[in-house]
Amino acid sequence: MKKLVLLSVLCCNTAFGQHDNIWNDIRQYFTVPDSLQNDFGGYRSPLLFNNGAPVKTKKDWQRRKKEILTDWETYLGKWPAPMKSQSFHYIDSIIHNDHIQYTVEFSWTPNEKTTAYLLVPRTPGIKAAVVTVFYEPGTAIGEGRPNRDFAIQLVKRGFITLSLGTKEASQRNEFSLYYPSIDSATVQPLSMLAYAANNAFYVLANRKDTDSKRIGIAGHSFGGKWAMFASCLTGNFAAAAWSDPGIVMQEDRESINYWEPWYLGYHPKPWRSRGLITESNPAFGVYNRLRKENRNLHELHALMAPRPFLVSGGSEDPVTRWKALNHSIEVNSILGFRNRVAMTNRPTHDPTPESNEVMYKFFEYFLRP
Repeated sequence: MKKLVLLSVLCCNTAFGQHDNIWNDIRQYFTVPDSLQNDFGGYRSPLLFNNGAPVKTKKDWQRRKKEILTDWETYLGKWPAPMKSQSFHYIDSIIHNDHIQYTVEFSWTPNEKTTAYLLVPRTPGIKAAVVTVFYEPGTAIGEGRPNRDFAIQLVKRGFITLSLGTKEASQRNEFSLYYPSIDSATVQPLSMLAYAANNAFYVLANRKDTDSKRIGIAGHSFGGKWAMFASCLTGNFAAAAWSDPGIVMQEDRESINYWEPWYLGYHPKPWRSRGLITESNPAFGVYNRLRKENRNLHELHALMAPRPFLVSGGSEDPVTRWKALNHSIEVNSILGFRNRVAMTNRPTHDPTPESNEVMYKFFEYFLRP
């Protein structure tokens, strides 16, 4: 097996005990490269208030965290009220050797339901869970391209998993969620996806066999963006893994396309032509304002602290992303936590068995009791 080049900082503030073997399997890969230690890449520190005053204490950070959230709500739009009390509507079930696969339905926005796959291990007891997100829910249960079957692989490890996707919107090349309508959205679509994933958190947490304090989220590419915003904009998800989404804004990479109207560049149709920003094909809306005002996504990463997150980096998230991630390490340091930020690196955008294995062990280490 080819050795995965994994560069990470990850820690456990719980006792090692039964986690010893998992930690020993992954710890050899975990370090920030010497050349990138304390390199913050020119990003404005999240540990500075808007007025320039520094964050020095845990209490300061709580105030600064609220300031960041308020700023980003101004950019992204205000969510509808969360839908906390609903339960799944069960449509179908398939019994497998080690788990039961349910087809379920629930409301993920005030005006839209979704159909998803819920996978439950056939063992008794309260369990940790992981929400997986992608273009459509079938991929994570093994019906799509290789090495994207996150839900299946995690249920085999004892997690309850819920696989979500925007199947119908993706078939229309609209990909995202638009509230209250695609003609006049008041919330940036990527933020609305985050809202929907958090409604999935609540409906999953309402199951009696799910530990609501041990629910994670994972996604690749489009799903990586989705999982990142869903985990950063609330404190609901206890851990998160983002597979090669492009964790910061960057205009010279076509796949790091936060400017598109289905992410952070919403504008009414007719939409811009898909692709890089050019003079003849400009970006619109909130994305331009974010860039003009020198905001970037490292501010959202910092909101995860002290919850752990893993960047499963590929072609869009190379090792130099530590320049952005070092800011989250600093925030965790203020809070008294070490090694809550992790990154793997592979040359390709596509996940590999090796990178996925680290992701699964990451969740086992941080979410399993």
